[in-house]
Amino acid sequence: MDTDRTRILEQVRKYHQEKTAGGFVPGVTPVLSSGAVLDESDRVALVGAALDMRIAAGVHAGKFERQFARALGRRKAHLTNSGSSANLLALSALTSPQLEEHRLRPGDEVITVAAGFPTTVYPIVQNGLVPVFVDVELGTYNTTPERIEAAIGPRTRAIMIAHALGNPFAVAEVSRLAQDHDLFLVEDNCDAVGSTYRGALTGTFGDLATVSFYPAHHITMGEGGCVLTDNLALARIVESMRDWGRDCWCEPGEDNKCLKRFDHQMGTLPHGYDHKYIFSHVGYNLKSTDLQAALGLSQLSRLDDFGAARRRNWQRMYEGLADVPGLLLPRATPGSDPSWFGFVISVLPDAKYTRRDLVNFLEARRIGTRRFFGGNLIRHPAFLDRPHRVADELVNSDFVTEHTFWVGVYPGITNEMADYVVASIKEFVAAA
Repeated sequence: MDTDRTRILEQVRKYHQEKTAGGFVPGVTPVLSSGAVLDESDRVALVGAALDMRIAAGVHAGKFERQFARALGRRKAHLTNSGSSANLLALSALTSPQLEEHRLRPGDEVITVAAGFPTTVYPIVQNGLVPVFVDVELGTYNTTPERIEAAIGPRTRAIMIAHALGNPFAVAEVSRLAQDHDLFLVEDNCDAVGSTYRGALTGTFGDLATVSFYPAHHITMGEGGCVLTDNLALARIVESMRDWGRDCWCEPGEDNKCLKRFDHQMGTLPHGYDHKYIFSHVGYNLKSTDLQAALGLSQLSRLDDFGAARRRNWQRMYEGLADVPGLLLPRATPGSDPSWFGFVISVLPDAKYTRRDLVNFLEARRIGTRRFFGGNLIRHPAFLDRPHRVADELVNSDFVTEHTFWVGVYPGITNEMADYVVASIKEFVAAA
């Protein structure tokens, strides 16, 4: 049997090598804005898990949670089926009755940014809470501690913010601000795995942090996400809410880990009700699978290399575009070392060309572009009739909506591709 397995996996390696041959042809080969970088080890990991018929969360999932928590310097990590689910679980955990007087209740406020991806904000609305929108600064595309502090009101109970395209916000200062005002901090680290702020990894400052493993992100499982924390009480709540809301902490296939499965008294249930079917939270089923985790384990071994490639591609584009008129180039937040998610560009209002024309030119050359996610989110139909508060004028969020886009720096971008992007932008601007 082992011989058959070895032969199959050797064939998988050979198949991968044959399928991935080919070079870059400018104007023909797509230069993607993001994407998974998958090698033969990844394909073997997936097929190997499939041969084991590991179709639900199991050995690989547990191993990944332990290794990923260690890699990011946190005590506990819980895999989910997506980064969006990770955000939902992280904020939902703060509404748990087990937090007693500290729990978030409907109508409480959560400070967030107006310009970004909406799944940082959706959980606020989905839990009956009120998002309080603050503006960002241009260049870093993050908000500032001063804006956050000015937005704090009598019902503010939490802060939930994402690091913008891998560029950390001033998270140490925001963490201190949260502590001073007795607020929870949820750190959306989905775009910034491997970034540092003042020498510490992002995702280590908040009460809870979230990560996404969608193919666009720093490592991938295809789909998938993770909630991380150092707080064991919060970790237990996250696990319960992820796993149907059940009180039992036995893994699938395990029984009586608490040694009193038929000796609990909870709620108004009869004494001795099976602990495997006692529910302490209104929860979900947001677990991942072992197939996903097997791929994640393979990818995790290359996390540092992926981060180095992102930084290298970003720097190459920055140096190539430094003197191009009409562009506002990105800058790292002071004290940070971003593992960049993308290279963000704003076309200045007084430029001789528009963002739209530049984007159309790049797309015609098969250079993928993306907007700065949703831009000003309160201008979207989804938020028009939802309770929210705007803390200040969202001038820069509106600017981003009109003038800002980004191109890829993910590890699949080669030097030749990066130079092609730079040359194309320069050609367009010179002809404007």
